[in-house]
This record gives sequence, structure tokens and C-alpha cells, in this order.
Amino acid sequence: MKAGCRLDADAFETLGLEPAFDLTRASIESAYLSRISGVHPDLGDDREADAARLNDARRALINDERRANLALSAHGGASAGEDASLPAGFLFEIMDIRTEIEDVLASGDEGERAKQEAWASQERAKYRELVTGLFKRLGEDSVERGGVLAEIRRTLNAWRYIERLIEQLEPGYDPARADFL
Repeated sequence: MKAGCRLDADAFETLGLEPAFDLTRASIESAYLSRISGVHPDLGDDREADAARLNDARRALINDERRANLALSAHGGASAGEDASLPAGFLFEIMDIRTEIEDVLASGDEGERAKQEAWASQERAKYRELVTGLFKRLGEDSVERGGVLAEIRRTLNAWRYIERLIEQLEPGYDPARADFL
């Protein structure tokens, strides 16, 4: 288990924020700073655990993808472990792209790697926008909630693949330590 995972489920509550995806970094930082000032470890041993919880909650919510997963869970959506579905055709597309990336990395061509990084960053932004729109739809009266929650899960599952591609493109990436597929 990664550090902080045990606290992810209550990250919104820990910082006193409503469970929502559309939080800004500034609002997360503000909530964190207002709470951390009262639990600084220098104020006593019993506050060290509280400070650690606040740090973990901030770290979880600052990350867009993690915050989306936490917000989905708070709205009653399935976890990735419960629903591994992907958009139609996505898996074949991502496998082709991964092969291209592996070829680029093997060639050592930094210009091509930079192009792949730019593409992956655009894809990350695209998925962030898709998830933003889907969460907004949850607030509409006429929406079929279960269908939107399932669509958010599929989109987040695809977003996870994009994040893994971005990791693969980072200098120093070690495929032996990755759990890509």
C-alpha cells in the first residue's frame, strides 16, 4: 500500500472540503494551511499524526487524477478495482501508442520523445476536461446518475493509462519497476 492511501477516503473531510472534483489548488492549499497551523508537530507529540493526515490529504487532493477518483467514490461510483472498463477501442489504441513510445525510447531520439510527451500532456488535459464535464452533469436534475458515474469510471480508467505513458516517458523510467499492464 502506498503511503497515504489509507487516508485517501477521508481526504476531503480531513481538510474540511466538500467532495468535489472542481476544487482549485488554491482552495485546497487554503484549507490545508488553515488546518495545519493548529496541528504543527512542534506543538506536541500528539499532533504529529494529525499533521501527517493533513499532509496526506493535501497530497491526495492536489493530484487531479486522485481527486477525481476520491470524488467519484464520494458520489457512490465504483473504484477501478470494481470496474476496469475502458472506452470502446481505447485498449487497442493505447497498445499501439505504447509500442510507438517504446520504439522512441529505444531509439534515444530526444526530439521524438518530446513530441510523445507533448501528445501525452494534451491527452491528460483532454481527460481532465472530460471528467470535469461529467462531474458537472452529476448536478443536473434530468441526468441518469448511474450512467454518468459509470462513464466517469471508464474515463478515469483511461486517464490512468495516459498517466502511465507519461511516467514511461520520464527520463530514468525503469520498466522493471512499473506495473503498467
